[in-house]
Amino acid sequence: MSLKFGTSGLRGLVVDLEGHASALYATAFARHLLGSGMAKAGDPVLVGRDFRPSSPGIAATCIGALARAGLMPLDCGALPTPALALQGLQIGAASLMVTGSHIPADRNGIKFYRPDGEIDKQDEARITAIAASLKWDEIDATPGAANDQSADAEALFIARNAAILPPKALSGLKVGVYQHSTTARDLLVTVLEGYGAETLPLGRSEDFVPVDTEAVSEETIGLLRNWAAKHALDAIVSADGDGDRPLVADETGEPLRGDLLGLIAANFLGAQVVVTPVTSNSGIEKAGSFRVVRTKVGSPFVIAGMMQALDEGASGVMGFEANGGLLTASEFSVASGRISPLPTRDSFLPVLAALYLAAERKRPLSEIVAGYGLPFAAADRLEHFPVETSAALMAHLGASRDNLAAFLAPIGPVAWTSETDGLRVSLADGRIIHFRPSGNAPEMRCYVEAETEDAAKALLQQGLALVKTWAAGGKSA
Repeated sequence: MSLKFGTSGLRGLVVDLEGHASALYATAFARHLLGSGMAKAGDPVLVGRDFRPSSPGIAATCIGALARAGLMPLDCGALPTPALALQGLQIGAASLMVTGSHIPADRNGIKFYRPDGEIDKQDEARITAIAASLKWDEIDATPGAANDQSADAEALFIARNAAILPPKALSGLKVGVYQHSTTARDLLVTVLEGYGAETLPLGRSEDFVPVDTEAVSEETIGLLRNWAAKHALDAIVSADGDGDRPLVADETGEPLRGDLLGLIAANFLGAQVVVTPVTSNSGIEKAGSFRVVRTKVGSPFVIAGMMQALDEGASGVMGFEANGGLLTASEFSVASGRISPLPTRDSFLPVLAALYLAAERKRPLSEIVAGYGLPFAAADRLEHFPVETSAALMAHLGASRDNLAAFLAPIGPVAWTSETDGLRVSLADGRIIHFRPSGNAPEMRCYVEAETEDAAKALLQQGLALVKTWAAGGKSA
């Protein structure tokens, strides 16, 4: 079975998750909530989903299992994950989101939330152990139905986002909304038009489109560039499948890096502590007045870093990932007062912060991006890359400095390394290359930084080519 917890939730092939498996993990989640005292019999638990074809069926199976386990499921339909999480925090309810985020439609997953926010690694271990203790043939996978609470969840999320900027703050901007199959597609239009922006919905699809906001495909970039030129847009915005990772492109259709969006949002909020993974741009430390804490990749690690900062007495604590998903652990002052913490990935706040910067400065996004002077960063992935091959490569490179030096010899000599998450290498000339197997899909990711865009793109291609060559036949020590 392909199912396992990764950087954010349970993921696996649809054929492995449908039916008994989804009922099994929903039951294990319910028993964990009840056994730990985080919920009691009859308590509500919210269920949401994305638009991939398998999600309605998996959600119905989970609803049936949760009800039989003694909880009261409430159906929130297809909505962004941050909207589901916000509703759960508002009413003090656990929640479950059926989504595979950005991965292809033949895969899916489940994200779990306690009444106080995302589950952590200890929760994952407990849910996994309970699932392993249950007998497969005793699990009832009969689908269920639940009362609809989608309108309440959407209204709460819209109200939160309507309070972030001053009234009519985006007047004068013409913004394309790449709708594809993201659950954020209609709410993005509603929120942006509420601030006075002229919106142009683009590329709406009834078929699921896997959009990765961290490694934007050449096909997607081509669409963005064509739309930007054709419609004279100031920006194009979008999100991944479940609406927790933002995509913002400038007036030329060029996507902004997710960590830059996080940086813009951190400065917008006046953050004092920023928690972000090692894969985020190395120039962030010099680009704001906040303290930076680096973690492994994945929202559970970012959340743990934020909670530690709070425990140490810090205020103004937030985090973001290289994919742009923004998390807040503190209250922050905004145009209409203060917004409550939302310690799960959110795509809306970074979108609003970036557009507001362009509107306030009356300058194109491309000029604003250039003004940050960050090292040029790029990222991509090799899809359908076996997990076993990734593990073998990482073991080989980590076994000795000689192995690493020989592997990277076509690129350049090694200055220092970090194994916080994957293998991050600073080369003698200052360039950075980072190899990291995906935590929830058969993919090998590569992140790079260099002084120029061309140099970053060249390094990225070199790094991916080395991985391909090694996988094809260079596995000997």
